[in-house]
Amino acid sequence: MAIIGNSRLRHVTRLSAADRDRILDFLQGAVYCWCKNKERTDWFSLRNLMGGENFFWAGTPLIALWQKHNGRSRNPVKSAGIDGGWLLKRVIVNDRRTFQTRSAPSQIREYRWDSTVPVSHE
Repeated sequence: MAIIGNSRLRHVTRLSAADRDRILDFLQGAVYCWCKNKERTDWFSLRNLMGGENFFWAGTPLIALWQKHNGRSRNPVKSAGIDGGWLLKRVIVNDRRTFQTRSAPSQIREYRWDSTVPVSHE
């Protein structure tokens, strides 16, 4: 396992396997970019990777999360973000690197690369 701290996972339902796999790959790329371009001590969450100026998900695999909740949820953006957070956690848990995790305000889960643990090259 590649996480130090809360490693509980939840399955995100009502997504095709292809959509889920594309989202996981997309999020893994975002995590790698974060780790390459930020300080090792910087914490991140889905909000950091896919919120703010990156909130517009059209044309990305994440749009499937919004589409899943649109018309079914009072707040499809929030519901899609919750699903995205669970998928990000799955990426982190399955990564070859080790990450630390913590619960931030508003029950948002944050991560940072634990660079003290050697990277597995398997």
